[in-house]
Amino acid sequence: MKNWQFAGSTAFTALILGMSAANAQVTPEEVWQNWQDMSTSYGQTIKSTSATRDGDTLRVEGAAVSMDDGAGGSFLADMGTLNFKDLGDGTVEVSMADSYPISIKSPAVDDTTRATDVTLTVTQPGMKIIAGGSATDTSYAISAPTMTINIDEAAGATAPTPDNNVDITLTGVEGKYLVSGATETKTVDSTFAIKTMGLVVAAKDTGEPFEMNFTANIADLAGTTKGTFLGVAAMENMAEALKAGLNIDGGFSYGKTTFDMAVTDETGPTKVTGSADGGNLTIAIDKSRLAYSVGGKAMAITMSGASIPFPELKITYAEALMTLLMPVSKSDVPEDFAFTTKLVDFAISDEVWAMFDPTGGLPHDPATIIIDTKGKAKLTVDITDEAQTAALGDAPPGEIHALDLTELKVKAAGAELTGTGALTFDNTDMTTFPGMPVPTGVVDMKIVGANTLLDKLIAMGYIPEDQAMGFRMMAGMFTTVAEGEDTLTSKIEFKDKGIFANGQRLQ
Repeated sequence: MKNWQFAGSTAFTALILGMSAANAQVTPEEVWQNWQDMSTSYGQTIKSTSATRDGDTLRVEGAAVSMDDGAGGSFLADMGTLNFKDLGDGTVEVSMADSYPISIKSPAVDDTTRATDVTLTVTQPGMKIIAGGSATDTSYAISAPTMTINIDEAAGATAPTPDNNVDITLTGVEGKYLVSGATETKTVDSTFAIKTMGLVVAAKDTGEPFEMNFTANIADLAGTTKGTFLGVAAMENMAEALKAGLNIDGGFSYGKTTFDMAVTDETGPTKVTGSADGGNLTIAIDKSRLAYSVGGKAMAITMSGASIPFPELKITYAEALMTLLMPVSKSDVPEDFAFTTKLVDFAISDEVWAMFDPTGGLPHDPATIIIDTKGKAKLTVDITDEAQTAALGDAPPGEIHALDLTELKVKAAGAELTGTGALTFDNTDMTTFPGMPVPTGVVDMKIVGANTLLDKLIAMGYIPEDQAMGFRMMAGMFTTVAEGEDTLTSKIEFKDKGIFANGQRLQ
């Protein structure tokens, strides 16, 4: 069970997107035809046993969506009966069965994975889809009071059959979409909101001692997507697709979250519980840049089990964040880049501290790490083009022209390091500092509490006295005392093709 795959998720996502875009048509017949066209563009096939008009409704019987990747993987959604009703005001209402089955087969990738055969059921009573607009500029709204996805069976074709149950339940589902474009190139502007999502997973492997029960509840999910999407064929080469106009700008957020997991294996039982106040994910990409951000707030995790050498392990933090901005295409001029990583008020159980600080000599205050940078860089290749990046060999993919250290903060065990700075780089000189361009600029650093922390580590036996003396001598070369004897500052200057610390030349 631990190697169980859900390899058909990509196909399922494509199905839903294809259905959504197709729904927004003028007449029932145009809607149904567009379903077929969109399925073809996704590499799928949609068939029916009949399609007949009955008054204002086009009734499609025996509808099924399928896909075969030619390597042993397949996807089949048996949609049953579909009704496309002309509402008489330029819109079309699409109704589906309250539930329908999906079958997904995936081959074994290597010796460590299993071939799988997954059957799931999608249930959506009361789902309402209203499509409007024109054939080239369509809008539609989707709502569902509840929606569930249940994994009915997940069997390993070449291994003992596991016993699994997976249920995903959504409530208060709302979505709005605007899809424009008469060709395979589509412009999409969409939003969705889900009031709650519940996840229940129960897994047991009859071939080995493994059992897992997992539950999670997430509130206030929401997302947006804007962009231009191309056909499947155009998407095979990402670099060319970006040049042809592919662009995506999307975001996802969630609110209060709780989860509970119990696992029993050959080592015994393990239990993990947790909660969070929420988080978010954003991603944007076009021919010039990639932007990514992921973060969460107020996370708390508690773990216990036979492999943990004390009753409970508790981990908490107030905020975690990572952001990235970078160019993706070759350019003649430097482009913006940025990177931020942040972990604020990270804390662990006193039992963990006691393993290396049994006398409580160190402050157990929460730790913080913040690195916030930005700058300018110029790429010499399109990094989304595999041929171009492979041809680089060991050479770098571009040049760095400027780097700003907006914030540096490392706080732990009673000491704190902070810093800011700004550098520019001369890429015409790669010999003064072998292999790197010559920097020019200043970095200011400040450390508080370092001597006190060092004294405590010496007293605890972690650092020998002679090594500590060497550290103090080294610090004396690079720093000056300020605001008291346990506050040190340092100004690192890069100028005249040299490095200076507080005015003293180092190189």
